[in-house]
Amino acid sequence: MPSIVCADSIFGEMFGTARMRSIFSDRSLVQRYLDVEAALARAQARIGVIPEPAARAITAVASVERVDFQKLTERTQIVGYPILPLVEQLSEWPEGGLGQYCHWGATTQDIMDTADVLQFRDALTFVSADLKAISNALAVLAEAHAQTPMAGRTHLQHALPISFGYKCATWLSAIDRHCTRLQELKPRLEVVEFSGAAGTLASLGDQGLATQHALADELGLGVPDITWHTIRDGFAEMSGLLALVAGTIGKIGYDIMLMMQSETGEVLEPFVAGRGASSTMPQKRNPISSEMMLASAKIVREQHSAMLDAMVQDHERASGQWHVEWHALPTAFIVASGGLSAAVEVLEGLDVRPRAMARVLDVTQGLIVAEAVMMGLAPRLGRQKAHDIVYDCCRTTLTTGNAFDDALLDQPEIAAVFERSEIEALTNPANYLGSAPQMTRALLSRRNGDS
Repeated sequence: MPSIVCADSIFGEMFGTARMRSIFSDRSLVQRYLDVEAALARAQARIGVIPEPAARAITAVASVERVDFQKLTERTQIVGYPILPLVEQLSEWPEGGLGQYCHWGATTQDIMDTADVLQFRDALTFVSADLKAISNALAVLAEAHAQTPMAGRTHLQHALPISFGYKCATWLSAIDRHCTRLQELKPRLEVVEFSGAAGTLASLGDQGLATQHALADELGLGVPDITWHTIRDGFAEMSGLLALVAGTIGKIGYDIMLMMQSETGEVLEPFVAGRGASSTMPQKRNPISSEMMLASAKIVREQHSAMLDAMVQDHERASGQWHVEWHALPTAFIVASGGLSAAVEVLEGLDVRPRAMARVLDVTQGLIVAEAVMMGLAPRLGRQKAHDIVYDCCRTTLTTGNAFDDALLDQPEIAAVFERSEIEALTNPANYLGSAPQMTRALLSRRNGDS
């Protein structure tokens, strides 16, 4: 078993995309630290806190290519945080002693939190793109199959007919809400952290807030209402969003897995030679991508749980809870990206099988529309009498295996007032989709901005 599955060379691409892992790589993270230090120097030069030549010199050398990672690692083990060891190196790179102006008035958490925000901004761009791809794929499926009948299930049993497009539209509604949530989250999340040792900006005197605003401007971030060193609801909200997204992806994957069972085969994942193959059973076509969608939901949920726990921090600087974020947030993003990527692949190429859906609808010999028959008989026979007759006919069909419509027409009360064609129409699942097609098309119309 690998030590950390989302970073493993064998399993890694299944549990997270390469582009998301790259955002949270060591080199990318250290470059973000350097980006923040350089932006801080430029911001302070703009308002006269440090000399302009110092800002230019620091910006010119703030490249991860210059970092001695062995020294950084060794010093971080001693210090407990990477910023002091990194600033030790950065301050030596500019000529003429200008490196002394690095990290002016900042504290370690200022740099790390702000670098994290920059990472998350990039990561959310990928999450947003995948959500839009999933949304578009589901809209296509919903439109194409708005009236394709299939079995609706409650408690894993046949309930009433629905349309496959309706099922896709219910998935789509959640994905679209996640897209909205993501956009609503960004202003609360994408804010700079620059507050100094205890959050009061005391080291910069009357230039503290000016520096904070200038740094936010340099990085394209917002200005927070107040210091958030130990107020972590923004990051927890983000992990909550990822857990919600992964949960919806897991639900879709779970439904697809159930519909892919050999006994049903209503849909299949896109065919890829060798995908889902068994080492001993050549016939197997396992729902590998859907399984990853479900696994992603379970793993990301646990990261959000950790983030909720890590919110309970002491006073003005956490004594250990902050460290939980270093594991939970990158893991949540990486694993969520694996689930999202699997969902894009599955939904853009889903093999929908209406004939199999029709076959599954007939498994109960028409019993899935027992409600439709009862409601159809009621105007002529009375509701309670219709209910009792249909109930008995259901038992007959279950016992004998004969068709439901035959059992109905064997009842003298029904045969006396109904033609066979009327009973066959009542027992046709395609005639009992309710408002599913209209609901589906109304959703599609609203999201397209149609009146």
